[in-house]
Amino acid sequence: MLKKISMLTLCGVSAFALNYAEINVNDSDLELSGKLDMGQMIHSVTPNTVFLGLKFLDVDAKHSENDNAKVKSYGEVNFLMQKEIARSGLTIGLGIKLNKTELNDKSFMSAPLGIEARYKIPASDYIPMYIGGTIYHAPTVLSFEDAENYMEYRAHFDLEVIQNGCITLGYRSIDTNYDTYNFNYNKSVFVGFKFGF
Repeated sequence: MLKKISMLTLCGVSAFALNYAEINVNDSDLELSGKLDMGQMIHSVTPNTVFLGLKFLDVDAKHSENDNAKVKSYGEVNFLMQKEIARSGLTIGLGIKLNKTELNDKSFMSAPLGIEARYKIPASDYIPMYIGGTIYHAPTVLSFEDAENYMEYRAHFDLEVIQNGCITLGYRSIDTNYDTYNFNYNKSVFVGFKFGF
């Protein structure tokens, strides 16, 4: 089943001409995501500033708070506006997501708000290198169904080995807290590829 989902996602990337695609893996988790650069499609919007994206995360319970939990796949739709700060190599973005997952008999949905940052390391012209991070939070007012709140943070290091192709090393922590208990959905290190189209 997981292989079918992976192939469908990769085909979807091609079919919808997504401008950015990413795949992250570790020993038991798979994350697939894609972003469409709306700035290239809408003439009144500057390219590389407005993105609409999808993300799918299939995880193993051993990277969650409880090895015996029946964790379900995580999916999200996201929107991001970003801008480079005065040609400094630092890009800052503000975003919103709509996410969904399940745990045992509980259903989780939230709309977290967040900030993203990416910095090109100076003196890395031959092999460009970047560091970055994100933080997203949904308080109770932006949490629905059985959800109480949501917190996600990530950090990553990217090495652009070919033009528009990066190897990435990162860490993520995703907390899906429910109305009756708190739960760390996934906390893990990952490696992967990022592609620009």
